[in-house]
Amino acid sequence: MNTFQDLGLNDDLLQAITDLGFTKPSEVQDKAIPLLLDNEGDLVALAQTGTGKTAAFGFPMLQKIDLNSRTTQGLILSPTRELCLQITNEMKLYGKYCKGLNVVAIYGGSSITEQAREVKRGAQIIVATPGRMKDMISRRLVDISKIEYAVLDEADEMLNMGFKEDITDILSYTPADKSTWLFSATMPSEVASIAKNFMHNPQEITVGNKNESTNQVSHEYYLVNARDRYQALKRLADANPDIFSVVFCRTKRDTQKVAENLIEDGYNAGALHGDLSQNQRDLVMKSFRNKQIQMLVATDVAARGIDVDDITHVINYQLPDEIETYTHRSGRTGRAGKTGVSMVIVSKSEVRKIKSIERIIKKQFDKKDIPDGMEICEVQLMSLANKIHNTEVNHEIDKYLTSINTLFEDTSKDELIKKFFSVEFTRFYNYYQKSKNLNISENSSDREPSGAFSGNSTRYFINVGKKDGYDWMSLKDFLKEVLTLGQDDVFKVEVKDSFSFFNTEKENQQKVLDFFTDFKHNGRFVNVEVSENRGRGGGRRDRNRGGKRDGRSSGRRSDKRTSSGNRENSRRSENKSKPRRSGNPGDFASSRPRRSRR
Repeated sequence: MNTFQDLGLNDDLLQAITDLGFTKPSEVQDKAIPLLLDNEGDLVALAQTGTGKTAAFGFPMLQKIDLNSRTTQGLILSPTRELCLQITNEMKLYGKYCKGLNVVAIYGGSSITEQAREVKRGAQIIVATPGRMKDMISRRLVDISKIEYAVLDEADEMLNMGFKEDITDILSYTPADKSTWLFSATMPSEVASIAKNFMHNPQEITVGNKNESTNQVSHEYYLVNARDRYQALKRLADANPDIFSVVFCRTKRDTQKVAENLIEDGYNAGALHGDLSQNQRDLVMKSFRNKQIQMLVATDVAARGIDVDDITHVINYQLPDEIETYTHRSGRTGRAGKTGVSMVIVSKSEVRKIKSIERIIKKQFDKKDIPDGMEICEVQLMSLANKIHNTEVNHEIDKYLTSINTLFEDTSKDELIKKFFSVEFTRFYNYYQKSKNLNISENSSDREPSGAFSGNSTRYFINVGKKDGYDWMSLKDFLKEVLTLGQDDVFKVEVKDSFSFFNTEKENQQKVLDFFTDFKHNGRFVNVEVSENRGRGGGRRDRNRGGKRDGRSSGRRSDKRTSSGNRENSRRSENKSKPRRSGNPGDFASSRPRRSRR
């Protein structure tokens, strides 16, 4: 392994490297920097997240541009605002001794006029998100016709986010003879297509194997019923008292809901997703970097800008739609030579995805059990004991010792220790002493959520299916979107050719039926009714309903909607009088002792 002095960097950059405390280049830096300094061609670099890719292209670009010119010579495209700002800040740190350097960030959510003004002052390097960059080009606020170097950073993620057309348009305004450097953690077919269409005989460097996860991260999965997902998340947090983690959800709504529930239950948590303003996102990230937030709940898109070296755990509350995205998630931990843990909470229907991910990342998952209540109590007790043992004495307390000693003069040492630790221990003991075992077996017959097809859930028929373009996942997403329900509130989704079935808890039955009264989607009535079918495989609908809906020519449901209507009405009345089922995420606020703020 070379030193930075061996890579051919100039004195200005080496001085900045010394200030930053860098000692040896990472593998991707060791391979890429000399190659980019000595050649003017194209490059494809594949390396896991957290291996120092920004410095790998940043130092060569800073050394090769003309600082005496105000012309834009370098363009760096990145998928998100956070990553755009992060790259900009790092480039400024790398070039702190490069006199006359101007690096400008262009991204949505901030004043386009101010950004255009910064560019006009003479920006040798522009770091941009594709959407805002395309907007500024169309308004003729930037000129990239003379750039010499174009970087596509996190190329796989930009393509996953649907930026292929934007990238194509942006690159069409750049010179054909520029050098294009593509950096990516994975190499799906779309990235290979970009390399083929926009690059000429690119050299390729690979750190590790393509799509492979870093060796610094261990991978674990926990098998629970889908309805117990949130309880499992809390136990994993309680079993790791010093956790500093990113929790990944698939949607913005689930991200916000999980974060709110964690905060309500006393955890130091925060949400990061696309519905937040730029100022809100900046505040959340500042709190996370300062460790005021210990559990950052995020979507995949928002998390692209998270570059924090001390993250101990990544928790996959839900698996991503794209298997390759798991590599990006797990890369949030185990950075800068440190180790980390990537945990996955799965229901039985998702276990097959674990096997698929193992093939992609070429790493084995360890199947582990969610700890029981008494294990957590012991962990919390010993964590508190260690913190007290390692705490430096504040001698300002000395003046109060006489009063304290008087109070405890009849208390033995053992009794005093018991009293002291009981303050913290009792909270967890009272909460967990009667807690159930959340773990399930892969071979058990209890598939999906506990209570499915029991008296606690309702099965519905809906008149859309595969012919309408739905599979089980897209239909589930559609239902929870229109019904404003959480990820686990719609389950047992079964899609047939022209109709489908799904379940919700009985407490949501009235809401579901009321919402789909005369509901139209894309100009078509969508009919939802309680199904008599209680098993898997679909089977026949209630024979009294028939295969077609009656009385719909007028655009409204017939009064003869179903001969079982009276039974439906009685069931609805019954449900109104039943208490809410315990165990839902939102119910924990009243039953669980609030965690002490650390």
